[in-house]
Amino acid sequence: MRPKILVAESSGFSTKAAESLQACGRLVLKDLDRPGLLASVPEADILWVRLRHKIDGEVMKTASNLRAIATPTTGLNHIDLAEANRRNIRVISLQGATQFLQSVYATAEHTVALIFGLLRHLPAAHDHVMKGNWNRDSFVGHELHGKTAGLIGYGRVGQMVAGYLRPLGMRVLVADKPNTRKSTPHGIELVSLDYLLRTSDLVSLHVPLTETTCGFFGAHEFARMKPSSWFINTARGELVDEKALVRALRGGRILGAALDVLCDEHSSDMPQNLLIQYARHRDNLLITPHIAGCTHESRDKTEYFLATCVASFLCDQPAHYQSGSNAKT
Repeated sequence: MRPKILVAESSGFSTKAAESLQACGRLVLKDLDRPGLLASVPEADILWVRLRHKIDGEVMKTASNLRAIATPTTGLNHIDLAEANRRNIRVISLQGATQFLQSVYATAEHTVALIFGLLRHLPAAHDHVMKGNWNRDSFVGHELHGKTAGLIGYGRVGQMVAGYLRPLGMRVLVADKPNTRKSTPHGIELVSLDYLLRTSDLVSLHVPLTETTCGFFGAHEFARMKPSSWFINTARGELVDEKALVRALRGGRILGAALDVLCDEHSSDMPQNLLIQYARHRDNLLITPHIAGCTHESRDKTEYFLATCVASFLCDQPAHYQSGSNAKT
């Protein structure tokens, strides 16, 4: 019998990806909540998810036939990798797809969108107009030209963001892994993290979530930032000590922040998150629901690319690159 491929988040699913998957298995497209996922997954050979679900031990125990989990993401903190490894379930993701990812611009563009939204008070100004008001003096913003941007992490997204900010007239500093010798193009300065924090008007995170980076940005780092600076995070929420960020905002340690990610995004208590509660009453914190990579173009590209990797896995052929856990060598 052909393997069953369950797509658990099928809204707007790529037509090309669906055609590719149908050629190698029985494709089932659904849009499931947690109970629906647990009810539908037992017969699946391949489970395809985006970021809605936490794929934990409960899901994997229920999915007794599961051979692989596919996710068109680079971050994998929504999947219990240790449990997947223990059960010999392959995780197929975009990790390691360096060449392909150079053509995916969504996260870098959203980072710049958050910067403009924060510095020009765009959400608050829109809400002001929708309430029948028209007072421009309430929304005096800040220009980027002549300011210094500090990018922590100079991988794919960091490099793209730097490429967007330089033509806007910004000085761009980057801090990468300790002792890195990575070369930077003209106008991009590789500096220490301490110098970046003390010097930058805008600090943006672009590092992967690992055991060593989890919670690395906390009170000590916010204390070193300029009181007139802004903080941006489109990487992963768990990189940041959220209590420290709330204290920095409340205490005026930084001027504002814009986030696309929060800690424990799969929690049922997200409305009680400290940052969400703070943002309800202040306009110097802008939060979007992990949509940085969520564009029509990026979905079409990444889902079709990942579908070819799933097809290679099902045909027992080497994929374009090694990804996720249990990668074959």
